[in-house]
Amino acid sequence: MLISNHKNIFTPRIRRFLERSASDRALLLIILPVIAYFIIFHYVPMYGALIAFKRFVPGQGILGAQWVGFRYFEQFFNSIFFVRLVRNTFLINFYGLVIGFPIPIIFALMLNELKDGRFKKTVQTISYLPHFISVVVIVGMIVNFFSIQDGVVNIMIKALGGSPINFMTDPKYFRSLYVGSGIWQGFGWGSIIYLAALSGIDPQMYEASQIDGASRWKQLLHITLPGIMPTVIIMLILSVGSMMSIGFEKIILMYNPSTYEVSDVISSYTYRRGILNADYSFGAAVGLFNSVVNFVLLISVNIFCKKTAKLSLW
Repeated sequence: MLISNHKNIFTPRIRRFLERSASDRALLLIILPVIAYFIIFHYVPMYGALIAFKRFVPGQGILGAQWVGFRYFEQFFNSIFFVRLVRNTFLINFYGLVIGFPIPIIFALMLNELKDGRFKKTVQTISYLPHFISVVVIVGMIVNFFSIQDGVVNIMIKALGGSPINFMTDPKYFRSLYVGSGIWQGFGWGSIIYLAALSGIDPQMYEASQIDGASRWKQLLHITLPGIMPTVIIMLILSVGSMMSIGFEKIILMYNPSTYEVSDVISSYTYRRGILNADYSFGAAVGLFNSVVNFVLLISVNIFCKKTAKLSLW
């Protein structure tokens, strides 16, 4: 009787799902590689997070390793570097969010106002190019531009009668160089999604506002910004959800012992301790802690936006 009741409950749902799947077979085939990618490269590797709770030795494997619980998390929380790492990671991301997040939006709004199609496409193409430059080349350009001996910036400073500044070893300039170079590299590419949102606004709304005598500024405030606001909020949620994540590649290429106090972040510390020192369990524990913090931030800002702006990821 119980089995028949279950069949009565689930059979119509399964039947409807199969019917929809049969009608959308082509779409399912298109999305199948994406699903496979996330399963293979994002969900299956989660099994390796177990080593954060074990004393992992490569020869023993994950299952054969000794279970130690939260030992490596406690080591990280009690470390003399804990406060410095969290502070640097948060501040660099915070500066990048406060300064860098509005710039692609402003740039997209400015491009949207251009009437000359050829000039507009030229500006767009030039702004996209830095995104395709590798991190190594970007850091090489920073070193060349800000070198104390023959850097362009110091040459200009000396030409104006000032003393050369060693930007690469002075801690107070590290965050500015890191955040500024990141904004320069990504603002053009980041503006693409806002340009797409702008193209989706109904042109008849602008025509109606012109008939009513609205200026360009009024159109911007009452039509353009509300039209792209859902996209802005979604991108803001995603940005805040990665507040504690910084790729270690650029940090490692830019920092040096004299700037550790402001440049050492969680990912660079994990790289040194987990990879270079072969302390894989400790590195996994730190990485898992970082992921949990990002997850909590994502959930929190999503709930906040849902209650205040009535927009959210889910």
